[in-house]
Amino acid sequence: MTATMKRTACGRDFVLSARMGVTTVLLCGLYLAAFVPPLWLFHEGILPAKFAFGFDAVVLLLFVLQYRSLDGMALRASHARIVEDAEAPKLHAVLEKLAGLADVPKPRAAVIESEMPNAFAAGRNPERSTIAVTRGLVEQLETQEIEAVLAHEISHIANRDGAVMTFASFPAVTLREAIRSAPWKVWVFGFPLIVLACIFYVVGLGIMLTISRCREYTADRGAVLLTGAPEQLMSALQKIAGSISDIPSSDLRVVSQMSALFILPTNLRALTHPPLEQRLARLAKISRELGKPKPPLRAATATSNLGLGVTAFVVVFVLVVAVGLLVLR
Repeated sequence: MTATMKRTACGRDFVLSARMGVTTVLLCGLYLAAFVPPLWLFHEGILPAKFAFGFDAVVLLLFVLQYRSLDGMALRASHARIVEDAEAPKLHAVLEKLAGLADVPKPRAAVIESEMPNAFAAGRNPERSTIAVTRGLVEQLETQEIEAVLAHEISHIANRDGAVMTFASFPAVTLREAIRSAPWKVWVFGFPLIVLACIFYVVGLGIMLTISRCREYTADRGAVLLTGAPEQLMSALQKIAGSISDIPSSDLRVVSQMSALFILPTNLRALTHPPLEQRLARLAKISRELGKPKPPLRAATATSNLGLGVTAFVVVFVLVVAVGLLVLR
């Protein structure tokens, strides 16, 4: 490895890690609050087995369907077009270098025909991931700035953010659709349930937004570890923000569906991303933490706390279902 590719890892962000850990515990509690009550009602003889287990089975099925359709939905919504090596050799070369540094498979590359400079990563795991960039990003940013943006997106892939955000957003998205589609009879005769669903929706939305903001901080940190050039990512973010402000609202609406996935949202005040000023301040702090060259093994992964939480939830859920099956026998 050449000297230019050697970087120093900065210290762990304990505040960010603690926030992710607490949010993960709350998220697991929200899932358990959805899955356990039907089984408890069945155990008490209030709810028939087919409804108790059927409800949990439907929720799990919806979760799996959302998880498996992640990349396809994102690419279709953004009108992104997959490009091969021959069509975009420089883009593929940078992705290959960064993927090697992050120790993940090289993602597919896609281009969005939009003048707004931006990019996002999609995919449920590193093996099935795609990084999409807009035509404006390629034309308006310098080579090193583009590399910094791609390093940010590679960090999302290394952190398995597709799975992370599916797990985090599923309660809020599902409850929102359930509340919207509830017939008037449910609102009249099941009003307490509607109120409870609204409370859970607000909690789920707060958890989803917290994790979404944390993952952006983590990807920024990972980009610095991969490139060793925080000033390039800072410059890229400022240029993208300036370009978004200059683009007409009608053009922004075309790609607004992907706002939550972009490195910067189309609405710079959106709660899905941290304020730009805070991201720049954190990058400046990381820049001061960098020391002498040392090769990184992979991008920063504060989302590992969420992975532990997911594992804990799966274990608890399996135990709950096992107990339910024993009672059913």
